[in-house]
Amino acid sequence: MTGARGHRRPGAAATVAVLGAVAAAGLYGCSGPGPSEPMPHPTPTPAPATSSPAGLSPFTGLPAAPGRVLAVKIDNVPPARPHTGLTAADLVYVEQVESGQTRLMAVYSSHLPDRVGPVRSARESDLALLRQFGRPVLAYSGAQSALTPLLRAAPLHLVSEGSNPGAFLRDPARSAPHNLYLRPARALATAPDASRAKDIGFRFGPATGGGTPVNSRTVRFPAARYTFTWAPAEHAWNVAMDGRSDGPLKPATVVVQHVTVRSSRFHDFLGAVSPYTVTTGSGTAQVLRDGRVYEARWSRPTADAGTSFTTPSGAPLAFAPGQVWVLFTGTR
Repeated sequence: MTGARGHRRPGAAATVAVLGAVAAAGLYGCSGPGPSEPMPHPTPTPAPATSSPAGLSPFTGLPAAPGRVLAVKIDNVPPARPHTGLTAADLVYVEQVESGQTRLMAVYSSHLPDRVGPVRSARESDLALLRQFGRPVLAYSGAQSALTPLLRAAPLHLVSEGSNPGAFLRDPARSAPHNLYLRPARALATAPDASRAKDIGFRFGPATGGGTPVNSRTVRFPAARYTFTWAPAEHAWNVAMDGRSDGPLKPATVVVQHVTVRSSRFHDFLGAVSPYTVTTGSGTAQVLRDGRVYEARWSRPTADAGTSFTTPSGAPLAFAPGQVWVLFTGTR
């Protein structure tokens, strides 16, 4: 199930003003035809480094009211698929977890689906990643006991099955732990003062030129892989996970962000150490949009700041309006 109540996908040809540059964090590894040296770009006039124009989402560049921000941790092992409610997300982060697997963090503000899931547990990396949103709602299934005090001390409105059981439901057709789903409207109802969508550094508009044509790109983690295939008629990237499509997931922009992935202080119940994804600092990235791949640089000086994405020459790099995926992979 991937539908959303009241969710309409605006046309990819919508005209959107160019914004400036700043956003979110890192990745692990790529395969497929690698991009050649980027072609010289004309240097565009940077947009003001402020919030997005009135009436446009700062997360997608599409028309939307500035709704409250809801982040949901989503299971992503094969038994958890297909996902529910993921097409309604403004933004999807892909993070590495134990045993080389991955987990998703879907961020909602523009549209709310009826349900989202399967929902799984939080990790230490989420604390820094979510700081850029102010004080959002974080919906998750739980966390290990040593991490719980850090979550409670963070600027987050926490919603879990234990604290807010009415915001969740169990799907009897699925086996645990892949059967927990969130009712997003009920989750947001617990936090009327949650932060609303604001500038996190994404800039949207026409491509600045250059880039290398690419039909598909595969991003590999130790025990997972994502393939993004360009669909010209839909002006979006079709998503396959571990070689299988997961319904109509069609981001307009895909960011492969190279970051440091190190061991954290925590481990799962089997004793496997949880990876920690460092989403502050700076590094390289590739941005996929319009059937092309662009070499990029990213910079996020502090956890409270967004991440700026620029061309290698330092010019702001605009995303295509629509859903954005950011995959945090290890440095190259």
